[in-house]
Amino acid sequence: TFPAMPHQEQPIARGPVPVPVIIQTDSRDKWSKKIDFLLSVIGFAVDLGNVWRFPYICYQNGGGAFLIPYVLMAVFGGVPLFYMELALGQFHRTGAISIWKHICPIFKGIGFAICVIALYVSFYYNTIIAWALFYFYSSFSSTLPWTSCDNAWNTENCTNYFGKDNVTWTNYSRSPAEEFYTRNVLELHESSGLGNVGVIRWQLMLCLFLIFTIVYFSLWKGVKTSGKVVWVTATLPYVVLFILLIRGATLPGAWRGVVFYLQPKWEKLQETSVWVDAAAQIFFSLGPGFGVLLALSSYNPFTNNCYRDAIVTSLVNCLTSFVSGFVIFTVLGYMAEQRHVSVEDVAKNKGPSLLFITYPEAIANMMGSTFFAIIFFVMMITLGLDSTFGGLEAIITAVMDEYPDVLTHRRELFVLGLVVVCFLGSLSTLTKGGAYVVKLLEEFGVGSSIIAVVFLEATAVSWFYGINRFSNDIKAMLGYTPGLFWKVCWVAISPAFLAYIIISSLLNPSPLTLFDYRFPDWSITVGYIIGISSFMWIPIYMVYKLVWTPGSLKQVSHVTVDAPKSRSLLTFIQNTLV
Repeated sequence: TFPAMPHQEQPIARGPVPVPVIIQTDSRDKWSKKIDFLLSVIGFAVDLGNVWRFPYICYQNGGGAFLIPYVLMAVFGGVPLFYMELALGQFHRTGAISIWKHICPIFKGIGFAICVIALYVSFYYNTIIAWALFYFYSSFSSTLPWTSCDNAWNTENCTNYFGKDNVTWTNYSRSPAEEFYTRNVLELHESSGLGNVGVIRWQLMLCLFLIFTIVYFSLWKGVKTSGKVVWVTATLPYVVLFILLIRGATLPGAWRGVVFYLQPKWEKLQETSVWVDAAAQIFFSLGPGFGVLLALSSYNPFTNNCYRDAIVTSLVNCLTSFVSGFVIFTVLGYMAEQRHVSVEDVAKNKGPSLLFITYPEAIANMMGSTFFAIIFFVMMITLGLDSTFGGLEAIITAVMDEYPDVLTHRRELFVLGLVVVCFLGSLSTLTKGGAYVVKLLEEFGVGSSIIAVVFLEATAVSWFYGINRFSNDIKAMLGYTPGLFWKVCWVAISPAFLAYIIISSLLNPSPLTLFDYRFPDWSITVGYIIGISSFMWIPIYMVYKLVWTPGSLKQVSHVTVDAPKSRSLLTFIQNTLV
């Protein structure tokens, strides 16, 4: 439970400005063990994107050469932002909304924007886990249903080439795994697109209901329950990845896939898009800005070494992405060998298709296919659940800290209400055209809006709250001030890194397609409206603050960061620059 005042402040003189040291009260939830927190952060950061997005982006952008921009973007952009959020959450001991009372109140809209974005993510992300659960259930069969072309959902284009030498693969050919995914799981062929998504698939709705039931009973009691669940959901994927890596390495043609994955194409480093992809990948992989790191770290002891946590969890996340590439590409090499084509032709599938078509297709033709299918989809479900736990905990912590008087003793009821809202919001993604809705929400519900939010967050902390003051906060917790490298990153390099991604993505928008369907112009407009609907809370709250704060415009412009001292924005900027 959360108290009405989630923390208490004691001014301790450190230099010219008193720094409030915030003491954890006994009534605020705490992690039972340090490892619970680390597993929760790793579980949130390591998600399905590590398995499908990184390998694809790596080979597309120069193979081994891509590791150079990836590492640079991690060191100068991703990790500093990751560290910043862990430190902010731990020091101020509150969620993404009420934390702005202590940093810069006029930016409080950032907290509301983060919660809206987290809701949009929950509307589509859990549906992808539901697909994995459908596959998991279908895997309990001596012969996997996506092995042959003899099923009711198959068409004349279905082509099974495994174990056959006289099969010709054409542009019209469809593998049994692709038809199982598109025609049996999604039933996309019964939808003409976003204009006619069709009825809800009750099988998927049942899967999603089960997923949200697990989520509810993992989160309803707070970090004491979720911290125990992650012992399974955060560690099991590593066991499965290791098993799949060993199996993949023993497949014929695996070496072809590894060479294709890592063979450096140095000329690619001259392309701007490669650096943009590296920046976007590390940002979405580590996940600053989603409010999750703020929420999870707010339950830490005040003197916890958040610096070490940031370095360890970032390293684990990046290494997991790299190793996942071997797991995926050993199998792609095997498929290329069987299909008698190049690895590039096999690796055309990207996004969820890599996990729901390409990999299951390879598994279906291995010895012990049922076993490997079961553990693969268990891995996908657990990877997804961890991230869902984090995303919803960000909303729960933010709202409960903002309204403690109302919600202090009603956490179970509030979490139930939130889960019901997320379930109802997901219904459109369970229709026969639901995959198109998932793609639209993934592209516009998060996309540029979350990057813009983090850009404002980093700017507000470094320039309005003040980098010296933030450094003193860290010194109060850890006993030492962050080095010059971190300060330079927070003040200049990390915001520039985020601005670079935003400008590049807005200047070079790529057409939105899924399989053979090109999204119509009206749907792109709807997508932009979805993106704006989260970001708009930032200027709305700023206007609200200026209009409803008593006094003249000149007095109102004196927005306070700490209530006892009424300081203007100009004073903050001056102090920061000094």
